[in-house]
Amino acid sequence: MTSISAALVLAQQTQQPAQQTGPDWLMIGMVVILAVLVFFMFRNSRKRKREMEELQSAMVPGVEVMTNFGLYGTIRSIDTVGNTAEIEIAPATVIKVHRQTLARVVESGGADGPRSVEEAMEIANREQAEREAAERAAAEGEPKFGERIADDAEGDAPDADKKA
Repeated sequence: MTSISAALVLAQQTQQPAQQTGPDWLMIGMVVILAVLVFFMFRNSRKRKREMEELQSAMVPGVEVMTNFGLYGTIRSIDTVGNTAEIEIAPATVIKVHRQTLARVVESGGADGPRSVEEAMEIANREQAEREAAERAAAEGEPKFGERIADDAEGDAPDADKKA
């Protein structure tokens, strides 16, 4: 019996595994996906680096900036060695912040909201005039949003109001 079991073991060892006839598509797909991810990673890092360089070149004394924590002010001086900036937030009120907290340069007339009381009043007056014009239009007979109007040309009430 030992010779039969030894023959079976020898036969199992001599059998070769089935050979693969085509390319391994799973491996090729994983390599392609990895290459695409690496490409986008390098592209995004270059883009962020370029944006930071543009931001740093735009930050010069006299420019109005906003910090990461929402504080607006005008740059008075920048110390590149100490990596700090002095910002005037009010007349005769200067603060010293780390240069990396300068988030962006504020453009005049931007979408940041009103920058003065006069500008805020102008926006409020314009919005009030628009509301009054809408109320006048509603009073002249134009239906409001969601309001039911008469079904026929004679101006009868809708079917819900008609009770026989």
